[in-house]
Amino acid sequence: MCKKPAPNYLKCRIAASLLTAFSVCAMAAAPVFAEDGNALRSASTRHRGKHSQPGGEVTTSLLSISTASWRATRNTLTLAGQCAKGDIITVRNADSGEVLGRTRRAAISTSWALKITRLSPAPCRVRAEAGSKFAEEAVSGAPATCTNPPVTPPPTAGSYQVLGFNDLGMHCYDRDFSVLSLLPPFNNIHALVIKKGSEPSILNDTQVSVTYEAVADAKGSRTTTSVGKTNFWDNIYGLFGVTRAVDVGILGAMMPGAANTPQPMGTFDTQMNWFTALGIPIVAIDDMGVTNDYPMMRITAKDKASGTVLATTDIVLPVSAEMHCSSCHAEGGVAANSQEATKYGIAAWSIKTDSEQAFRQNILILHDAKHNTNLMSAQPVLCASCHYSPALDLAGTGPQGNQIGKPLLSAAIHSRHGETMAGTLPNASNPAIIPEDGTTSCYFCHPGSTTKCLRGAMANAGLTCQNCHGGLLAVSGAMGGNRTPWVNEPTCQSCHTGDAVSHLGSSIRGTVSYNPADPTATPLVATNKRFAEEDNTLYRNSRGHSGIACEGCHGSTHAEWPSLEANDNVAATQIQGHAGTIIECGACHGTSLALTTDGPHGMHNVNDKAWSSGGHRTFYKRDAQSCKACHGSDLRGTVLSRAAVARQLYEEDNRTVAVAKGTQIGCGLCHDNPLTGDSDPAPTPTPTPTPAPGSPDGANLYTAYCATCHRALATSSKRGVSSTSIQQAITADRGGMGSLTFLSTAQIDAIAYALSH
Repeated sequence: MCKKPAPNYLKCRIAASLLTAFSVCAMAAAPVFAEDGNALRSASTRHRGKHSQPGGEVTTSLLSISTASWRATRNTLTLAGQCAKGDIITVRNADSGEVLGRTRRAAISTSWALKITRLSPAPCRVRAEAGSKFAEEAVSGAPATCTNPPVTPPPTAGSYQVLGFNDLGMHCYDRDFSVLSLLPPFNNIHALVIKKGSEPSILNDTQVSVTYEAVADAKGSRTTTSVGKTNFWDNIYGLFGVTRAVDVGILGAMMPGAANTPQPMGTFDTQMNWFTALGIPIVAIDDMGVTNDYPMMRITAKDKASGTVLATTDIVLPVSAEMHCSSCHAEGGVAANSQEATKYGIAAWSIKTDSEQAFRQNILILHDAKHNTNLMSAQPVLCASCHYSPALDLAGTGPQGNQIGKPLLSAAIHSRHGETMAGTLPNASNPAIIPEDGTTSCYFCHPGSTTKCLRGAMANAGLTCQNCHGGLLAVSGAMGGNRTPWVNEPTCQSCHTGDAVSHLGSSIRGTVSYNPADPTATPLVATNKRFAEEDNTLYRNSRGHSGIACEGCHGSTHAEWPSLEANDNVAATQIQGHAGTIIECGACHGTSLALTTDGPHGMHNVNDKAWSSGGHRTFYKRDAQSCKACHGSDLRGTVLSRAAVARQLYEEDNRTVAVAKGTQIGCGLCHDNPLTGDSDPAPTPTPTPTPAPGSPDGANLYTAYCATCHRALATSSKRGVSSTSIQQAITADRGGMGSLTFLSTAQIDAIAYALSH
């Protein structure tokens, strides 16, 4: 119970609102790891020395694997590596967590070796553990299936399907929590379990149990634990007024841990018909100490009575600490220079040597000077303690205590940075602090030029953040429109306003979610609801076909299928055999679906021989307008009838017609068009862009990290500078460029290329 006027009153209220919504007691989570600073800081891997991690206290690992080889003739695994004196090494199968063996006695030197015989089956990867230290390595000589895993079974295989998904395309968290915090490590999973059939059924928690565990991606990256990768748990009480063991989130959800123990998705939402796990405290550093913003989890559904595995799906838990307040708030930046100090009477900027802590303290120093606060003496500071954020109010209680009467957190941040340095509205001669320049302006703070928060179908189509959200001032509500973050968001129906015969504007699909002449960027509302969310419901919480979550078939917000990130596409490929929106009826119906036009958004059977070889004629005679809704008024095809993958369409005499991916399917592909009486030429395929990694975008990188000091790219004072000169300036911290040490060689080369072209 919180009592006024205790200093931590509001923190306690925030924590209480988080906890009350899900009936989680602040002290109820069972401790899995000792919650002390030493345990938190000691875990490391053999790669950790190459990466500076949150908190700045990770040291070079004393545990490594130098040899991990398999001899099939004798089923023998041979291992060797480095350790600390006194270590006892336990070796596990890195994929299953099974203990394979351990050294018999404490190491008397800084090396270890182990031979495990009569072992079957051979592990693909092994994990060595000594106390809280660990290291992983691929096994040389392991079976070919380790590098060439079995082909994913067709979507019709099996009698059950799991639709698992993360609720957002990216969850952000702070790289350091000792000074201030915007967001904690807090990731959410939802999962629907479907029993296939002509009329599939969604199963509940009396029928199945659902768990999540870490799984390696195609590059071998796996994230089982957040131990030693963040100082969040050192500061959790000061920020949120609760205590948690390391690897346990604010609401009690847990990471699988070093043993990769499957964690239960214990809550079943009877309204949404999905299992859920809220607040998983995952971070963007894998078990090898390498940054991975797209770690994967395996969602497993088991029969409640027998424990038999019914189905699995591998999903991404996107997470990033890439936020660039340092671009302006590192000392020497436009928000932490001598002019700002003089203007506001600031005696000195932060003296912290840790750059992550320094720029955060500079923010507090500037806030204290401008608003007569005393935040520097109240560290760590939760920004939402004074500036209400719906993202941290899961109970929906609204502003409380110190939050009342102050601008919302989103409004305070977006409006200030959308204004000029003088606090006025920008114009052509007096630009905003962060100018509106597509995703680049958003990536100043949001993840990010490396992470690429916007990477889904919208990114494939070339859209930017502003196409949906509007500019900084519109997002803040400074232009009117009653914008509340997490409540008033763009909607699908604002661009997908209808079908081929009934839609807003001149295009079937719009590219801007609001009237460009509207400074508030208020989303349009479609009159044709074919592609609309549920009334008054955001996409991430909306359901469609037979109660299935929209994200279950289309992917997470900002990462809609197909995504530019390979890991995002794994789930869709497992479910239906290819990337992209779940469009194959067999994924949930198996092979027993009768001919129909009652599919999602009024679709017919997809990739069904009975439909294409003649069954569709009856439906056309019965309701021609429904066919035209996707295939066009002339039945020659539209973007709504595009082939998701290469297809073989069957005619009535069993002749086949090959259709390339992206082809806009119309009647004339296979037979005479009923509206013209003639066969139409096949339309030119318009392929859906295939996700593929590209070179870094030098122009965007320059705008994000260089333009503030060196002017816009076209008029830059550094035109023609070489990548070597840029690297030397960063190394020497010339002009404060030492804050850019995170830029890779490829990114620096890309910036230099942009400056010379």
